Amino acid sequence: MDEIGTYEERRFPEFRNPTLDTLDFGQTKHHIPMLFEVDVTKARDSIHEFKAKTGEGLSFTGYVIKCIAQAVSEHKYIHAMRKGKKRLILFDDVDISVVVERLVDCDEDLETLPMPYIIRQANQKTVKEIHTEIRTAQKELLTSGQVQLGAHQNINLTKIFTLMPRFMRNLLVWRRLATDPFFAKKVMGTVAVTSIGSAAKYSGYGWGIPIGIHPLIFALGSIARKPGVIGDAIAIREYLSMTILFDHDVTDGAPAFRFSRRLIKLIEEGYGLDP
Repeated sequence: MDEIGTYEERRFPEFRNPTLDTLDFGQTKHHIPMLFEVDVTKARDSIHEFKAKTGEGLSFTGYVIKCIAQAVSEHKYIHAMRKGKKRLILFDDVDISVVVERLVDCDEDLETLPMPYIIRQANQKTVKEIHTEIRTAQKELLTSGQVQLGAHQNINLTKIFTLMPRFMRNLLVWRRLATDPFFAKKVMGTVAVTSIGSAAKYSGYGWGIPIGIHPLIFALGSIARKPGVIGDAIAIREYLSMTILFDHDVTDGAPAFRFSRRLIKLIEEGYGLDP
């Protein structure tokens, strides 16, 4: 009796090597996770009203990104990066890395893979501008060997990098990312946001605990309907499960809480959705 059964063998795609590197280095970061439930009823109602009036949809993730960018711009220390052992760099611009799923040619077959895209100066853009930028990135023409959407680096050099042994990738890129905040901001932005699924498809709760190397990382989970207290009444509300990872090397609990409180207020009040 054949206990193995049928199977298919494929070559491991080299362009996943940077992802594996990120996961390994992310495990060494001193990230502190905080989990929140955020009432997004008003925001989602505003998004639905916008579509009803204009016929255009707005990305809920794009909306949350706008709120994150605004809150970070008001609390710049929250996305600070270390420069050596004694200096911190606090950037004015908020560059947010988002994950966009794209069909990628893996030589032997097409595969849907998450690819990073950086929204530059997100704090200076409207919700619609961020939404349009994400949708454009989702339709961007991919070049063989490309590992990041919207980047204009030499594709051949990028492909060579993914084929290098791990110790060479460390010397050329990862060590510099850890010590040069200006290079890090250029290559990966200062904030990372990932969404684990479409909110409309879930009826329960779902949190994600991401791994990464950014000083500030968000995982947007599911949206669940449940009773909430509004004034003196109880009503059915929609709550987003949201995880935030803070870099404990550059910030502490009290500043992180103040930032989180401001962000939640922006999200719950529908910031940036007014006509």
